[in-house]
Amino acid sequence: MTSANDATDRNSGTDFLRDIVREDLHSGKHRRVMTRFPPEPNGYPHIGHAKSICLNFGIAEEFDGVCNLRFDDTNPETEDMEYVEAIQRDVRWLGFDWQDRLFFASDYFEDLYRQAVHLIETDKAYVDSLDEEEIREYRGTISEPGRPSPYRDRSVEENLDLFARMRAGEFEDGAHVLRAKIDLAADNMLMRDPVLYRIRKQSHYRTGDDWCIYPLYDFTHCLSDAFEGITHSFCTLEFENNRELYDWVIEHSTVPTRPRQYEFARLNVSYTITSKRKLLQLVQEGFVSGWDDPRMPTLSGLRRRGVPPRAIRDFCDRIGVAKTHNVIDYAQLEFAIRDVLNREAPRVLAVLRPLKVVIENYPTAETDPPEWLEADYFPHDVPGEGSRPLPFTREIYIERDDFEEDPPPGYFRLAPDREVRLRYAYVIRCTGVIKDDAGEIVELRCSYDPDTRGGRTADGRKVQGTIHWVSAAHSLPAEVRLYDRLFVHEDPGGQDEDFSTFLNPESLETLSDCRVEPGLDEAVAGDRFQFERQGYFAVDSDSSSDRLVFNRTVTLRDTWAKLVDAGEAAERRAAAAAKAERKAAAKERQRQASLAATETPRLTAEEEVARERYRGLGAADQDARLLAQRPDLGEFWAQVLEAGADPENAVRWVVNEVGRELKEREVSELAFGAAELAELLALVGDGTITTRAAKEVFAELAGAGGRPLDIVRAKGLEQLDDDGELTTIVDTVLRDHPGQVTAFRGGKTALMGFFVGQVMKASGGRADPRRVRELLGQQLGDGSGDG
Repeated sequence: MTSANDATDRNSGTDFLRDIVREDLHSGKHRRVMTRFPPEPNGYPHIGHAKSICLNFGIAEEFDGVCNLRFDDTNPETEDMEYVEAIQRDVRWLGFDWQDRLFFASDYFEDLYRQAVHLIETDKAYVDSLDEEEIREYRGTISEPGRPSPYRDRSVEENLDLFARMRAGEFEDGAHVLRAKIDLAADNMLMRDPVLYRIRKQSHYRTGDDWCIYPLYDFTHCLSDAFEGITHSFCTLEFENNRELYDWVIEHSTVPTRPRQYEFARLNVSYTITSKRKLLQLVQEGFVSGWDDPRMPTLSGLRRRGVPPRAIRDFCDRIGVAKTHNVIDYAQLEFAIRDVLNREAPRVLAVLRPLKVVIENYPTAETDPPEWLEADYFPHDVPGEGSRPLPFTREIYIERDDFEEDPPPGYFRLAPDREVRLRYAYVIRCTGVIKDDAGEIVELRCSYDPDTRGGRTADGRKVQGTIHWVSAAHSLPAEVRLYDRLFVHEDPGGQDEDFSTFLNPESLETLSDCRVEPGLDEAVAGDRFQFERQGYFAVDSDSSSDRLVFNRTVTLRDTWAKLVDAGEAAERRAAAAAKAERKAAAKERQRQASLAATETPRLTAEEEVARERYRGLGAADQDARLLAQRPDLGEFWAQVLEAGADPENAVRWVVNEVGRELKEREVSELAFGAAELAELLALVGDGTITTRAAKEVFAELAGAGGRPLDIVRAKGLEQLDDDGELTTIVDTVLRDHPGQVTAFRGGKTALMGFFVGQVMKASGGRADPRRVRELLGQQLGDGSGDG
């Protein structure tokens, strides 16, 4: 049996980060490797964090180094001890130990403050009194250098006085910030006098009200690394532009060590969302039962679902460490889970949709005790892993799907006057069918062949089907929760629509009348089993001594891949998406009704004025309320409108995309301004680019700034509007998928979504989906006939 450490050893030295570490040790640059896992305690860890956890702790283990667990807790508005405890619990669950090396950035607040004072004393930092918008305006654009703030040349003495008074709480939020004094003409916009400290009169979950100024990430992270003696600071690619600032802060501070930052591609998994903001939305709006809902990609959700930690570590080892962004197929994660469970999960019998069977020629319970059969816990290729007794009785339950009154060709399970093997038991033959008044089958009558114990036939006759069963008298009642992927779209977070519209309405099916073999009476939460012919299941924390509850961890094979191969996955996704949309609409109506029934939280007088202003500019009432509560977003939105953007579209982009960028920075630190966003929206509005392409342009803007049109041209993102070229792509897609074409013309019109997706993929996302649909409709017909 292969351990997680064995898997790690197999991959040692196979990626560029390990090569760097090995070379640093060989050259004598470092005598001991020190890494760190630095989460923000503002949410539960998810599958994406697992890669960073395994990388940082794994490299430390491989090279006989150490890894610290450090919480970057400098944003008191979003952090909580609940998240700290969840992160520690999940790191331990994965099998890693930080021993006594648990740190918090908040432990360094005094040290960070002293470093900031040092920067002021050496004329490398100054207190700026411009507001956020003025700072952004003064910073310039990607093609124009910034202008110095009127306060940039304050004396060292004045800056020291103002910074001390900021700490003392003399000023309100936003009155002043501390900025680094670097280079207002730098190509990297982050280097144009970035903000290091801001005023936030917000109580911190650890330090209480001791501080009212808080350092920003780019100032805190590098210094924390230096304080701890970190040798290799591994970050995901979105921090690549931050490396220059990381090095600048280290160079101009009085710290004993000089850590180095290295970037790698974050883990993105299809059919999954890893944005903590969106995961929090799923929890708060009741789409899931909590952070540990087994459908969530959080480590606590995966643990509750029954995923073994070894599977997560093996998965991270398999996908490796890359330098470029990529998306890992969800099927690869499921494969890693099956691979471990196939070796570790004992086999048991469970009937999820019971159908009663009476074996009429078997002795009754009154005259004979149950017959005890022996069944292996593991396949025969894993000998010596134990077995258990199974009671066999006159009355049993089989799976309802294992009987067909009118079986189709190729059906090898039970049917009238047909034989089938009972796993570990006998061959039975159906002799009768009993139905209720509604015509539903409620019971089967069968006979058994006593000479076929263990499923062997003495006369050599062939019995092709084998089904599972449980004793009616001895089996235990159980609730089984069948979990599936939470989303029906491969990239639910990257679409124009709200990601919640892609929720899979069939992600959870609860079966309350299941039966499991009696040997599971002592199973406890977390125990994992393979239900033969069903899948892998784990005991849920909701289980009690009176009633077992099982969660399906994963099916026995990749059923989604089978659907795709058959051309039915798109049909399923389309139907599920439509159902999800109806469900979401109903939920929204319910939410609105609930809001109407309760008192809406009052806005302050200042917020009321802002809301009325935003309503006058064209925002819906709820949007205006949200913008009023976030002045930074509200003012930015108003500026986008002044630049000519449509109010409704601008609200969506400002709240979702800009809001995400402002999570850890000020408006003044954005690499783009309102004019650039308005230009981007105009490019979407006039059809120059698709919304999907706009997301790519926005990512470039957020990272390095620039003019949207220049980015569009440089990346070749102009929308494809040549019908001739588009028709050629459509023809190629249809030619490459003859099975789906036949199915569509035979009536499976939901496959239209599949064809649109294939054409969009082939066009690099540059085609207009509406025009694509029109051309496909012309080529395919309406699907009502043979075409």
